Amino acid sequence: MTQVTQRPPFAEGSPAGTFQAAGLVRRRTVQAGVLEVPILEAGSGPLVLCLHGFPDHAASWAGLLDRLAQEGYWAVAPAQRGYWPGGAAPDGSYRASATGQDVLALIEALGRRQADLIGHDLGARAAYAAANLDATRVRKLVGMAVPYGPQLRNAWVADGDQQRRSWYMFFFQTAMAQAAVELNDFALIDRLWREWSPGYELPETERAALKETLRAPGVVAETLGYYRQLFTPPADEETRALEARAGGAISVPSLYLHGADDNCMSVGLSAGMEAVFKSGFQRVAVPGAGHFLHLEQPTTVADHILGFLNS
Repeated sequence: MTQVTQRPPFAEGSPAGTFQAAGLVRRRTVQAGVLEVPILEAGSGPLVLCLHGFPDHAASWAGLLDRLAQEGYWAVAPAQRGYWPGGAAPDGSYRASATGQDVLALIEALGRRQADLIGHDLGARAAYAAANLDATRVRKLVGMAVPYGPQLRNAWVADGDQQRRSWYMFFFQTAMAQAAVELNDFALIDRLWREWSPGYELPETERAALKETLRAPGVVAETLGYYRQLFTPPADEETRALEARAGGAISVPSLYLHGADDNCMSVGLSAGMEAVFKSGFQRVAVPGAGHFLHLEQPTTVADHILGFLNS
């Protein structure tokens, strides 16, 4: 079911490259459904998938992959659809249901019946959707930085503070968005990282690796699709029904982590999430962390995750 590529799908200068040199993190591609998905992996044991968001890539999980591997897990971080040349959505969809189906296809392609899911930002959205589409394939779920439930959509309509924080989503609907993202060596991406995680500076080698991912042909145009499909319902009935399934109450044990200083998504938006989780739910606000909490407070975040997965 798997196919190894000779061309590294992630930048050599990325955190993944560093860990790979030490033999801890490996790189290959996996045929999952109709996509050949680049993955990073470490360890062996129960499967844990780590799902990245925007503006990010799978390599930022390298530290957590190492920690999970040391604790006896098979930790895998795939690239999300659209994040590599040739990885454009085959059906044109960047909706939650499509990325959730990608997660389920990868679990199957890796030869496992079930996996734990850890999702950050849009990766959290994919994890929520996968758990709803087939709860039998998800043992435990960890969401980070993007809450689940109606409160976020309500905030986009009625909460001026969150509307300010989410300005980039509205800007990405415009025709000039791609040129603006790419301008001056992705200066807008640097700005988002600074604003969303105040006080945190992404190391230069990791910043360069992220920009290399975004600079690959077609990637920025595809990743904008996640936002350009965010506020409009699907045109066809089949996709509308699938989206409805992907957005129901979640029936697997779940942990939610949110940086207390997140300047992208207000930590207050996670209040009340327990109403849509039916099999146990824990919520933790991580002090001293903004939006990219798994990088800002890696030990604390990993401790919370492992405590939950091992319980």
